[in-house]
Amino acid sequence: MSEQHVDVLIVGAGVSGIGMACHLKRECPGKTFTILERRESLGGTWDLFRYPGIRSDSDMYTFGYNFRPWTGGKVLADGPSIKQYVRDTARENKVEQHIQYGLAVVSAEWSGADKHWTLTARKEATGETVTFTASFLVGCTGYYNYDAGYKPDFPGEEDFRGQIVHPQHWPKNLDYAGKRVVVIGSGATAITLVPTMAEKTAHITMLQRSPTYLMPLPSRDAVAQGLQKVLPAKAAYRLTRARNVSIARLLFNRSRKNPKAMRRLFLAMVRRQLGGKVDMRHFSPSYNPWDQRLCVVKDGDLFESIKAGKASVETDHIERFTENGILLKSGKELEADIIIPATGLDIQMLGGMDLNVDSQPVTLRDKVIYKNVMVEGVPNAGMIFGYTNISWTLKADIAAEYLCRLFNHMDKHGQSVCVPRDTGDSRGEDTMMGGLDSGYIRRADDRLPRQGTHGPWRVSQNYLEDVKTLRFDPIEDGYLEFDGHRPVQKAKPQRGFLRPLRSALFGS
Repeated sequence: MSEQHVDVLIVGAGVSGIGMACHLKRECPGKTFTILERRESLGGTWDLFRYPGIRSDSDMYTFGYNFRPWTGGKVLADGPSIKQYVRDTARENKVEQHIQYGLAVVSAEWSGADKHWTLTARKEATGETVTFTASFLVGCTGYYNYDAGYKPDFPGEEDFRGQIVHPQHWPKNLDYAGKRVVVIGSGATAITLVPTMAEKTAHITMLQRSPTYLMPLPSRDAVAQGLQKVLPAKAAYRLTRARNVSIARLLFNRSRKNPKAMRRLFLAMVRRQLGGKVDMRHFSPSYNPWDQRLCVVKDGDLFESIKAGKASVETDHIERFTENGILLKSGKELEADIIIPATGLDIQMLGGMDLNVDSQPVTLRDKVIYKNVMVEGVPNAGMIFGYTNISWTLKADIAAEYLCRLFNHMDKHGQSVCVPRDTGDSRGEDTMMGGLDSGYIRRADDRLPRQGTHGPWRVSQNYLEDVKTLRFDPIEDGYLEFDGHRPVQKAKPQRGFLRPLRSALFGS
């Protein structure tokens, strides 16, 4: 057994982990750090998923880091391009050499006496145990289980004579040319898989229990490309980000304030794409817009596949699998050679590691989140968690900036331990995932931290509000305890609205 010590230990080398490391290098150059990554390559989601057509579900001008412009022409980039962007970012900021691959973090133990974390990791290749100590722990593992996605137990599954392939474990050389394929699901994965596979399959069917709100989006942004030709890359990037953030916020806010009008708008866009050739019941959700995530359809490719007869949609429930396919509750049977259950994610926090504070296990469900960056009662620990209603990286960037501000504040004042304290019993029943009602969130109710009813314990899905809170509000806010003492809350500076707005749209 060996032991290594660093100032900051980052778990996960995906978009969030690489972003956190880059911010450390830029804003806390004196800090030592390492990144532990279970896989043998960086990229996280973009290294794990290999299914046909894998791409971003957010526009790349807001999904890209705020400090490194996305200059690719595609608005919705493919998985390999995103992974390369993350790798290039790591190399340019000289963080790649800080990554240790093939290490699965098993447990993290905080010692109040020693004022540091001890992490136990297992080398995936050999089973050898390695121990690390760190003054501060930052979890950048995302929110789902990399080992397995969610898949219901379908009756009669063992009777099916074809192949069953989960998107999270896509075979390298799966041959689906000329095959009949059924994709179970209606989320982002299914919306991506169906039109991509339709180019080669004999026919592909998207089988859904209920429809999802869909919005067509061009894969190339002519305005952004025009700006890139006449402006410096950084300026063009910031202007495009500003526009896209504004549009995304407008759609989300209008969906909350006037769901009936937004429902009519979304359905009208789909109806126009389909040209009256498909029954709209397959595209008319029973819930309000943004009660679940909105799915983007690249260049309307799903609609084109359906109109061309290469793909179809069935809205029904599964009675059972059969030898030849799937029998539906309606009595209809869908024949298939390959069935793909794109049935969602299995939520897992902090990569599944055991978390303990002074030998007491931490149950995240019993905890409330602080500024959606730290956990009440857990010392010297951060968690990078992005947005669910707009690009993940918008929040990941400013959360990393906040932690760097916190590190510098503690160094300046000679402080070694920081703990958020909820002395006002603000805990609510909503999870940190906010108001989304997706199945994978409901299934994870027992694993997700709670959010509070007010103050920094309430999770914001508002980028402008978060920019003000995380970039400008004082670190000492009356909720953080430093070395056992809680400083009296300082008066907040009167910065007005324009500075946070300008910072949010055009950078810090």
